[in-house]
Amino acid sequence: MTATVEGPDFIALQVRDVPAAAAFLEERLGLRRAPAAPPHAVVFATTPIPLAVREPLPGVDLDGVARPGLGVALWLRTTDAPALREQLVAAGTRDVTPLQDGPFGPTFSFTGPEGYRLTVHGG
Repeated sequence: MTATVEGPDFIALQVRDVPAAAAFLEERLGLRRAPAAPPHAVVFATTPIPLAVREPLPGVDLDGVARPGLGVALWLRTTDAPALREQLVAAGTRDVTPLQDGPFGPTFSFTGPEGYRLTVHGG
C-alpha cells in the first residue's frame, strides 16, 4: 500500500512578534484562540484547518525577507466579505484592495501581521 497525503492539516505563520500578530488576528478578523497550543505559538479555532502564529523555527531569518510568505496564496473564508473589508479599512489595515467578484464570491486582499498578504472571500 502506498501512503498518500490527504491535504493541508495545519497552517502556521512564522512571525517575530507572536503577541502582536495574534492580537491582529483576534481584533481585526475576529478569530478565536483554540483551547490548546504548542509552546511559542497561538493557535486559532479556525475550520476546517487550524491557523496559528508562531515564533520562527530554527534557521528561519525573517529579517532578511522582503515579504514573508512571498509566493504562497493564503485565502480565508468569511460569511460577509464586504462587511469585513469595511471593518479592516476602518481599523487602518494596510493595503486593503477594492472588493471584486472572485471564483468563491466577493474577494479582497490586505497586508496582515508582519507583511503576510492575505485574501478573504465569501458572503
